[in-house]
Amino acid sequence: MSFGQGGASWGPGGDGTPDWAALAEESAARARRKKLMMIGGGALATVAIGAIVTTAVVTSNGGGTDKADRNASQLPAPADLPEDTSAPAPSFSSVAPPPPPDPKDYISSAEKDRAPITVDGFFPGKKLTMGDRVHLKGATSSTAKCTTGTQGALGPVLTNNGCDRLIRATYRKDGVAVTVGIAVFGTEARAKKAVDQSSGGLASLSGGGVDTFCRGGTVCLRTANSYGRYAYFTVGGFLNGKRVTTADKGVYAVNKDLTNFTFRQIHRRGQLQASQAAAAPNS
Repeated sequence: MSFGQGGASWGPGGDGTPDWAALAEESAARARRKKLMMIGGGALATVAIGAIVTTAVVTSNGGGTDKADRNASQLPAPADLPEDTSAPAPSFSSVAPPPPPDPKDYISSAEKDRAPITVDGFFPGKKLTMGDRVHLKGATSSTAKCTTGTQGALGPVLTNNGCDRLIRATYRKDGVAVTVGIAVFGTEARAKKAVDQSSGGLASLSGGGVDTFCRGGTVCLRTANSYGRYAYFTVGGFLNGKRVTTADKGVYAVNKDLTNFTFRQIHRRGQLQASQAAAAPNS
């Protein structure tokens, strides 16, 4: 019979003498159990450390991936592609649109050039400003008898080529006066022919604050040119009757301003009619 107290084991006979063999065996058994527990604990520790290392490796290896994922998440999302790709694509005509009308076409013949022909249409206002130069407008004239505003042989030349109307306007600046005249023909060819055959010259137009000039044999500057069905002429000189020489730059400058302005006004006439034609339906 045995009693377990203090881990001691007593043998049979009840004489109080310990069973040393049993005690030795129990001690050995406890030592084995302790060793097994230590070994088991070490194995668990090893497994735990391995798990920690594995976790650390996974976390370390995943660091770059997480950063790339974060960067990728910050990029704008691509536009959604249309789900229905069966819709027809827009079509474009293979026929090129017609070119815009040429303004010169509308001032090259009476057939297309139908806008009213008036003095104010070509020479509007009371003065002409070109840059910083101001030219005051004097008298104006418009006549269907083209010989009235000419000198010498120019009248018959205009008439023989079919001049329909002659418009004149005079401008003055710094003691210089210039009269510009526009002769109107039915076609561009007739206007060019009139300029090529021109002789004599335009008659100066006085009035409106401008005294008579370039008359009585006084030497003045005369020019002739054409654009479309319009031939335009000038005569210019000094208001005091002084003869004009090539050294008189002031006369040439005023004449140049007026011829440039006249050309622009004729061209503008063509632009306006071309623009109206382009805007009109079925033009």
